[in-house]
Amino acid sequence: MREVIEAIPVGSVLSYGEVAARAGVTSARQVGRLLSEDGQDLPWHRVLRADGTCAPHLADEQLARLRAEGVTIVNRRVRRAR
Repeated sequence: MREVIEAIPVGSVLSYGEVAARAGVTSARQVGRLLSEDGQDLPWHRVLRADGTCAPHLADEQLARLRAEGVTIVNRRVRRAR
C-alpha cells in the first residue's frame, strides 16, 4: 500500500478504495489504518473518501495541502473526473 500512496502524483488524489484495489488488499479501512498508524512520511493528503471529502479531523490541513498542489476544491470537496 505504501508504494501506491507514494506514487500518487502531485496534484492528484485517490480514494481509500482505489488505493486498496491497486495494492491488492480487500478493505479500504486497511489504507486508513496504515495512514493513521504509519503514514506520516507519505503524501497522506492525496487520499480521500470516495465522495471526494476529507476525514473531518484532518480536513483543514488536507484541503490546504491539496489547494497548494493545484487541486480543484468546491464546497470542501475535491472535484474528480469520472
